[in-house]
Formats: sequence, structure tokens, C-alpha cells
Amino acid sequence: MIGTRARALVRDALEGVHEQFLWNEIDLGDVPAHVAIIQDGNRRYAQCRGEAAPEGYHAGADTTEQVLSWCADLGVEELTLYAFSTENFDRPENQLNTLFDLIESKLREFADAEKIHERHVRVRAIGDVDRLPARVRDAVAYAEDRTRDHDQFTLNVALAYGGRAELLEAARTVARDVAAGELDPMDVDADEVERRLAGPTVRDVDLIVRTGGDERTSNFLPWHAAGNEAAVYFCAPYWPAFSKVDLLRGVRTYQAREESWRASRADRAAALVGAVGETSAVEAGAVVSRLRERLSGRAARAAEDALPEGEGGAEPVGDGTG
Repeated sequence: MIGTRARALVRDALEGVHEQFLWNEIDLGDVPAHVAIIQDGNRRYAQCRGEAAPEGYHAGADTTEQVLSWCADLGVEELTLYAFSTENFDRPENQLNTLFDLIESKLREFADAEKIHERHVRVRAIGDVDRLPARVRDAVAYAEDRTRDHDQFTLNVALAYGGRAELLEAARTVARDVAAGELDPMDVDADEVERRLAGPTVRDVDLIVRTGGDERTSNFLPWHAAGNEAAVYFCAPYWPAFSKVDLLRGVRTYQAREESWRASRADRAAALVGAVGETSAVEAGAVVSRLRERLSGRAARAAEDALPEGEGGAEPVGDGTG
């Protein structure tokens, strides 16, 4: 019979092989700039191991540190972690105190960690931070102040965050300013709404990852994720068991979605130019010229191929990948 240690060694070896396979399969030049993670399953992880819930939270906090390093190594520029939602306030007081203690200690650890400063990581909180206990607010202020000048990687910690509440509050402030005559309704655009969202500005989300097996995004960053049609990767491992292989699978999901989107765009471009070409070769040639500048190489080639022979213009289509 194979002993426990031997099984662990075999499992680790297979994990290493799979990780290397994924590293070779993904395109490191096309990684998501902003990854947002819903860290689900801390309590269930502890229960499966016969431990109390706090042990799961602490194990999850260790995973957070690893994921930050993995993302930075991949070339991800911004990471947002869903640490505490507005719905979490409904939990029993003893659980809340455990969570608040852990959040406070981890924020202070991050603020003083050598790796954070070596990687020039800026730590920020997003959400209704004023609803949190004073000790957590102080830790937030400490972490933000200690990392304020860093600009190579951004770590957003979503605290007391709810996407629907965030959008409602932005809508209310717009309505108040319009009613007061301080804002013209015609000036309300995406930038105006974004300026009114809770916390510091974050870039659009490219990839959402949810651990723990549930396939829902739980009101997380709807403006920045849904508005950007972010790729979504749901995986079974509980957050403390989340591995680098799981992250790489998420990146692969993002890249597959991007390739599918580019292919769809190429098809639409070809259909558009083909329709124009039926009525006016001159107009179609002008459209292709503009598409060369705006579309990926595949999309531009598809657009030119849709033209009758000789009507695509003299310039060759570039080989850009978009």
C-alpha cells in the first residue's frame, strides 16, 4: 500500500507537471490586467478538516498572500479580493469579530511586508469602509498610507462592499446634483457615474474567479465587470485550497474568451464590408482602410477577404494580433 507521504509526493509531482503544461499553453503576452476574486469556502474548508471556522479564515489569508505573488509573476497589474461583503454584516457577532480581527491583522501585515514593498504594491480598500469598526478603519488607513507611493501593482481589498448598493448610491448622488441644478442631465455619462462609485477608481475587470463551487458573481463589481463583459471562471476548490494551477486555468479561460470574441468581431467585420461591397466598391474600400487601423490582424484580413477581387486597395493588411 502507498503511504500518505508517498501519495502526497505523487500528487505534488502531478500538480507540478500540470502547472508547467498550463504555463506553456497560455500566452504570457495576453494576461488579464485586472483579476477580481470571490474568495469562497473558508468555513467549509475548515469543516471538512474537522476544524473551527477561524482556522479556515486564517488558511484563506495565507492563500491570499500566495495569489498576490502569482498574479504579479504573471504580469497582472491589479487584483481585487472580495474580503467582506455588505451581506456579511448579518453573520453572528462572534464570526464578525473573528473576521474583523483577521482583516485588521492582515492589512497591517501587508503594509509592513518586505515583499509588498519590493514589488511596489499599492494596497487600497473599496467599499463602505465607514461601516467597519474603528480598528479596521485604522488598519485600512495604515495600509493605504504605507503603500501610497507604490505604482507597479494594485491590490484592492473589497470591504463592506456591495455592487448594487454602490450603483444605487452613485445614482442617488447624480439625482441630487441634477435636482440642485449643479449637474446637467446631458452631462451624465459613464465617467460621471464612475467618479461617484465607492472608494478609489479601479480599472475595468478582465477576469472574475470564484472558488468554492458556486457559479454566481454575488453582486461583485457589476460596473467594472459586467460592463466590460469580463470572463468568469468558477472552480471547485475552497479558497484555502486554491492553487496556482487553478489561477492558470482562469487565465486560460480568459484567453479562450478573448479569442472567441476576436473571431466573432472578425465575422461581423467581414459581413459589414461584404454588405457595403455589394453596393459600392469605393465605400467598401474606405471601410476596409479604417478597419485596418482599428481591428486585429485576423479581423482586418476577414474584412478584406469579403471584398470582390481588386477592390481591397493596394496596401497589404497588417499582421497585428489586436
